[in-house]
Amino acid sequence: MFVKICGLTTVESVDAAVAAGADAVGFIFAESVRRVSPERARELSQRLPAHIARVAVMLRPAVEEWEHVHTVFAPDWLQTEAADFDRLTVPANIGCLPVYRDKQSVDYGDSEHEWPEHILFEGARSGAGLRPNWTHAAQLARQTCLMLAGGLDPENVREAIIQVHPWGVDVSSGVESSPGHKDPVKIAAFVRAAREAEGFNAG
Repeated sequence: MFVKICGLTTVESVDAAVAAGADAVGFIFAESVRRVSPERARELSQRLPAHIARVAVMLRPAVEEWEHVHTVFAPDWLQTEAADFDRLTVPANIGCLPVYRDKQSVDYGDSEHEWPEHILFEGARSGAGLRPNWTHAAQLARQTCLMLAGGLDPENVREAIIQVHPWGVDVSSGVESSPGHKDPVKIAAFVRAAREAEGFNAG
């Protein structure tokens, strides 16, 4: 189970994610209370062990904006809208995590649809705690490596993993004490619950 803690802005939140055993951390470069500059993200990521992936989280960035993030921050992954990858140049050493949003009009059980190798599946709006349809997510998770996001928290992530069987889970607002302020206790609880659910699925 790949666990990502997103929207980190402080030394304390980065340290909490590392201590909890997260696999990846996300730094947001789109309009958000959690937005940081590439320079700040680079500074914060220097505290990360090499095995923890650094994810640049963007939203319809201009080409120049992505190039600046790439040059200054040098992420391991780029997460942005699926359509953005058609116009952005992403080096081969950077993983692509296209974002797909849950839509009632899409048949997610259509096994003939070709999905990217990895996707992030979430609700209608990022960072708002909106939960996607877990049935749709489960259908997708059978076809590709799906990272489930939106509306997850320490209380429901175990059930989400059991129902959806995702490749990974992503959380931001669900581990905060207030918008933009991460709670180390909630981060630890989220990662612990995800690991417990992973063991349940394996059994």
